[in-house]
Amino acid sequence: MTGGPDAVLVMGEALIDLVPSADDPLTHRAQPGGAPANVAAGLALLGTPSWFAGALGGDGFARLIEERLVLAGTELGLCARSELPTALAVADPGPDGTGYHFHLQDTATFRLPERVSDVGRFGAVYAGGLAAVVPPAADAVAATARAGAEHSVLVVDPNVREDRTLDGSAAHRLRELCARAHVLKVSDEDVTALWPGTAPDETCARLAAENRLVVLTRGAAGSTAFTRDGARTSVPAVRVDVVNTIGAGDAFMAAVLSWLADAGAFRDGGAARLPGGRAAEMLAFASQVAASVVARSGTEPSRPRPGGRTPLSAPRPATGTAARGARPARTADCAPPAPPSPGAPDSGVR
Repeated sequence: MTGGPDAVLVMGEALIDLVPSADDPLTHRAQPGGAPANVAAGLALLGTPSWFAGALGGDGFARLIEERLVLAGTELGLCARSELPTALAVADPGPDGTGYHFHLQDTATFRLPERVSDVGRFGAVYAGGLAAVVPPAADAVAATARAGAEHSVLVVDPNVREDRTLDGSAAHRLRELCARAHVLKVSDEDVTALWPGTAPDETCARLAAENRLVVLTRGAAGSTAFTRDGARTSVPAVRVDVVNTIGAGDAFMAAVLSWLADAGAFRDGGAARLPGGRAAEMLAFASQVAASVVARSGTEPSRPRPGGRTPLSAPRPATGTAARGARPARTADCAPPAPPSPGAPDSGVR
């Protein structure tokens, strides 16, 4: 079993999203989802070695998830197994976007073990998603994250959404997780939920000053990178014809991680010292990757062509993925290295 200085250990859940069919709203289709699983698959598709440290059940849904991850190229050697069923997230579309109703209890999805002894073999450890707050997974995620912060580069996406109940205990867990991160990706919604009463930019600047790279996404308003020296680098949103926004936020996260790995930024605290020009390159790359999800059906990301917005390849979509709290009425965190085409709508995900 190997890892490597540019490999990423992804800790969290893989579940099934039940999404209403476009042809018949009374019929739901099963799509592999869960933010950590989406990130793990996205990393592999972008060429960055990823190991998914979640848990898979013994039902047909688990086999669907496993097929998706294996086809993407994600390693499953650290994935736990159980005969329990898979957790479900039932999509509930509405005029303001899509909410989710979760069926999480007594499932294999959150019976994942801690991976404290494994983190040192990886360049980065990703933690976030529902597993960060749902027992019994939450304790395993917290323990692995603490070890990741000490022996690797800890990357956190709290992934808070309005359709997820955030009680005092869960909010405390997420703030504690964010406080340990070397790289923190947050949406404006995340910041408002976890640090109310302060402007998102102000909160992100404060968090970055504690020696970390903070990436703030604002949907159609683009994204901003904050570094420890007080610098802020922003890119606008890419303009594309929006076909789908589900999974775009996780594609953005996977692209940030993949770019940092390619740049060697997992080593010697390089992420926190990222110069403004390099931060702009990172955000532009991540935005293009997210746009590859937004601009077509199917939710697996593609690597853009150098200097352009057209993907090098469009990998065969698995059954699909869904980012927690994705809202089709909104857009994906997409920022272009070239001027946007006139007249096309912004694509942006949080």
